[in-house]
Amino acid sequence: MSVFDHGEFSEHEDVIYCHDRATGLRAIIAIHDTTLGPALGGLRMWPYASDDEALTDVLRLSRGMTYKAAMAGLNQGGGKAVIIGDPRSDKSPELFQSFGRFVEQLGGRYITAEDVGTSVADLGLVAGVTDHVAGLAALSGDPSPATAWGVYHGIRAAVAHRLQRPTLEGVKVAVQGVGHVGYYLCQYLAEAGAQLTVTDIDAKAMEQMADKWGANTVHPDSIYEAKVDVFAPCAMGAVINDETLPRLQANIVAGSANNQLSQAHHGESLAAQKILYAPDYVINAGGIINISHERPVYDEVKAYAHTAQIHDTLIDLFRKANAAQMAPEKMADKMAEARIFNARQQQNSVAA
Repeated sequence: MSVFDHGEFSEHEDVIYCHDRATGLRAIIAIHDTTLGPALGGLRMWPYASDDEALTDVLRLSRGMTYKAAMAGLNQGGGKAVIIGDPRSDKSPELFQSFGRFVEQLGGRYITAEDVGTSVADLGLVAGVTDHVAGLAALSGDPSPATAWGVYHGIRAAVAHRLQRPTLEGVKVAVQGVGHVGYYLCQYLAEAGAQLTVTDIDAKAMEQMADKWGANTVHPDSIYEAKVDVFAPCAMGAVINDETLPRLQANIVAGSANNQLSQAHHGESLAAQKILYAPDYVINAGGIINISHERPVYDEVKAYAHTAQIHDTLIDLFRKANAAQMAPEKMADKMAEARIFNARQQQNSVAA
């Protein structure tokens, strides 16, 4: 099947397959749209079951980055990269340097950063052969705390809108995945007085949340039935699907995971069940907002203040969606597309 015929192809500008026999690198870089600026998006490393699964992921993720940057008001486009491999056993300095050479060949059209399965240290290896890397230790570093900070403020907005509660004191939140972002989100929520239920495939990670924040722990498959106010997916995507939707007990879905909806119609299904959905690419934009403050000199205070504005962005989005009787993710798409369209029109008028 051609990339152009793929179900997740969405007028992408470029899809680059990267292979290096010497290092074993097998990667895909997808540049979705650069109307607003160079495409920014993390490098994910995952043991995909097939090349098609990897392509599906990188196409969806890169499109989400375009909309994420647009809704965050950034002058960035959307891109993403995936390395097909097991991050626990297949990493090597040579592998990441090889990937960096492919990024360098794109001449700045794509800027890479940390993502699932990769670390700041891994990206440091990439930066050894290309300048087109963000989130390095010498700059803003690990984006996870900033991403979690944005999700925390997004949850505040969703709780205020849906539950009419001004604080998170006593609000029950189920966090699915307590790795990098989930860990910091639990910290912020606990400090705000929320009651936590957590799950993770790593039992030790769950135990740590119980010890540090008094979280209730449940089996990964039981998190959907948790009787909570907020369900916060912070692991992999597609967790809102035909199987999980009937099991959800929460009033709100608001978390850091990308592509939480397995299919587009699942957003409408959430609305039909009177569950408020905070669109993933809006609520989890803290990482790229933080990166946008890296140059010329990183200012953490300004970066985090900017990230906290995700609260106001979501309040505005929820109100507009209500007024138009539209699901929040549809309204977010409409708002993002309007910004990109207007920018493209201005560029065309200047060129003419």
